[in-house]
Amino acid sequence: MDTAIQVSEQSRRDAEGYRRARLRALWVRRMVIFVSAVVLSIYVLAPVVWLVSSSVQTEAEITSVPPHWIPEEPTLQNYRAIFSATEEEEITYENRSGVDPVSGGFIPSTAKSLLPAMGNSFIVACAVVVLNLLVGVPAAYAIAKIRFMARNASVYFILTTRVIPDIALVVPFFLMIKNLGLLDTLSSLIITYLAVTVPFTVFILVQYFEGLPDELDKAARVDGCSRFQALIHVYLPLSLPSLVAVVLFTFLTSWNEFLLALMFTQTEASQTLPILLAAFTSDFTISFSFINAAGVLAIVPPVIVAIVFERYIVSGLTAGAVKG
Repeated sequence: MDTAIQVSEQSRRDAEGYRRARLRALWVRRMVIFVSAVVLSIYVLAPVVWLVSSSVQTEAEITSVPPHWIPEEPTLQNYRAIFSATEEEEITYENRSGVDPVSGGFIPSTAKSLLPAMGNSFIVACAVVVLNLLVGVPAAYAIAKIRFMARNASVYFILTTRVIPDIALVVPFFLMIKNLGLLDTLSSLIITYLAVTVPFTVFILVQYFEGLPDELDKAARVDGCSRFQALIHVYLPLSLPSLVAVVLFTFLTSWNEFLLALMFTQTEASQTLPILLAAFTSDFTISFSFINAAGVLAIVPPVIVAIVFERYIVSGLTAGAVKG
């Protein structure tokens, strides 16, 4: 009897020890995940925080050691300069000696073109989004739901175009744009950006459309719908997450693209925001506070778009990844 009691007591202690060990392992795992998440968040957000903070600092504060993460004397003079830059404020070789960047009064000579460049970027991005959907959606639907010869080969061919690096396409694009007489125009950027974004759009939407039952297409055809009507009334409403993911990718790609815009635009009238921001560093001197203020304005539209459509991003990018 005593032996049975001792065995029972030992079993209870072993079970209690096992539960405690599992609890400690669970807490250790949670702490590792929490610490890793905090470190990753700091790593990702620190540059953005510094960008915003330094945009309202004076030049002396930005260059101070150690750096000031919280401005001691916050100022909006850089933002005022962006929205009020005029020809009279332009810095030239003759008058640059009278302007001290550390004092915060320096304005780059290209500051007056910042807002027009933002407008150019917005026009190009919106035009590429619209045309990308007009071209990519019907192409993806046709590949996914219409059986024709060389169907698989067409999919692989479209995907192959995205394997080629953009730098290898600069010369062919430049010759094409030059022969069309579109150099230094927004149209040149729209055409070339479509060549970059359409393959991704087709790939994402083909995967999604193939995941939808073929019976939907057959039922729509039986009810008298044409292929186009079936696409508009049946498939597009069901593919909203993928469409949003495509719109986000297209908008961000067009907004941030630098290489092709650098090659095809020569004057400030057609230059986009990334090109103008890069030009701020090629002046007689550099105002870090002004560049950072311009950088804050540059990230506002993409952040707004991402926040508005945030709930569709993950579902859209993973749409069609699993069939069943």
